[in-house]
Amino acid sequence: MFTKNRVEAFSDGVLAIIITIMVLELKAPRQADISSIVHLLPHFFSYVLSFIYVGLYWNNHHHLFATVKQVSGKILWANTHLLFWLSLIPFSTSWMGETNFALLSTSIYGVILLMSAIAFYMLQRLIIASQGQHSLLKKALGRDIKGKLSVVLYLCGILFGLLNAWIAIVFYVIVAIMWIIPDTRIEHLMDKEEIQSEE
Repeated sequence: MFTKNRVEAFSDGVLAIIITIMVLELKAPRQADISSIVHLLPHFFSYVLSFIYVGLYWNNHHHLFATVKQVSGKILWANTHLLFWLSLIPFSTSWMGETNFALLSTSIYGVILLMSAIAFYMLQRLIIASQGQHSLLKKALGRDIKGKLSVVLYLCGILFGLLNAWIAIVFYVIVAIMWIIPDTRIEHLMDKEEIQSEE
């Protein structure tokens, strides 16, 4: 088992680079007129949506590792697996913006979001397994309805995205809204555990 500090530092660095790449892909218009700004709107919208998603993953990753004291080799690889899928977000964001939300690019964007969610779920499961029967994370997550519903909505977005890209975007936005509302399950349990340990 290893300490978690390097995992958190590496993950923070990768997520910071992902955001940097996305913003560098957002090119300023060459002319100062309304049509240039209108042309930029698909790029800007895809950037905003992806920025929110990366921010959500950073936030949830931080909360997730707040329950962890030590990490195993399996957890290290699961975390790397998550970072791999997240690192593809700048590519899919740029492609979706460049193609004005074409059917294929919008569906591929959904596939990357789905795989990121699956990777995050796998990381959670390995952390729970490493914590044993009285896993703090398992208590905090409960049945994890929000996590399971997210996967269903991503799948709907991918499938409907093959018919109409904007329906897919609606599904992706719904998932982002679901998670942008702060998830306080882990915080509440951590505070409760801290109070009990002080007593």
